[in-house]
Amino acid sequence: MLAARNRLRRRADFVAAARRGRRVGSATLVVHLLVEPADGPPRVGFVVSKAVGGSVVRNRVTRRLRGVARDRLDRLPAGGVLVVRALPRAATASSAELAADLDRALDRVLSRGAA
Repeated sequence: MLAARNRLRRRADFVAAARRGRRVGSATLVVHLLVEPADGPPRVGFVVSKAVGGSVVRNRVTRRLRGVARDRLDRLPAGGVLVVRALPRAATASSAELAADLDRALDRVLSRGAA
């Protein structure tokens, strides 16, 4: 479970990250990272549409992604907003595969900010 201070809840925050943030895709997910000068903890939100599967599958994917993202909060910049959008292949991916894809996506999106 993500701590309340690390959860992204407002639609405006999701939209801002998707429109203005850096985007990187992988086989099972797409990551949007918006880094703006701000204090506070990094926040993470998830988008798992019906294209991924029924409600049981979507909830399972969201739980897995939440656990994977929680372990990687220390990699995110302070005040950063991360939106993780699951692709249909996430429905059949294991937690280890989701973790590997998120790690690769974070490596790429964070390195783009430094360049």
